[in-house]
Amino acid sequence: MSEVTPVGVAEIRASKNSEILASYGLGSCVAVAIFDPMKKVGGLVHALLPESRGRDSGENPGKFADTGVASLVEKLIELGARRRFLRSKIVGGACMFEMPSGAWSSSGKDGRSFLSDIGRRNVEAAKQKLEELKIPLVAEDTGGNYGRTVKLNTETGDIEVNSLFHGSTHI
Repeated sequence: MSEVTPVGVAEIRASKNSEILASYGLGSCVAVAIFDPMKKVGGLVHALLPESRGRDSGENPGKFADTGVASLVEKLIELGARRRFLRSKIVGGACMFEMPSGAWSSSGKDGRSFLSDIGRRNVEAAKQKLEELKIPLVAEDTGGNYGRTVKLNTETGDIEVNSLFHGSTHI
């Protein structure tokens, strides 16, 4: 059995060992798993916000989906992964906070508040960065209004997604 290593909020982990990387209690956060099935190298980023928008994320690139994905790719390549074989999967991005428009911040053009829309924006930012880096997205379990726990097997790229009311699935 592989060791389970937690990946907390705003953290990035990469491994070339047979390991399970786990992010617990994903709500509006997004977990992006990237792996090289040929070299059996994989990693996970647990991003809190969609994009850094020019803010210095040097201290903590995992806080943002855009800088977290890019940083994870760099770490995987340092461990021997080859960019052309990288594949990705995304989990999370739920709408956990239904708030009336205008609550906590200005609302978007569709009337949703900033906080109620953060999960969708996290997923979009992760997908945009993956597309920019030309890393195929091969599976996702995103959206909804419920939390998830994700476990990535770094050797196989398999992901187990668990949710209290929606059971367990593999992507």
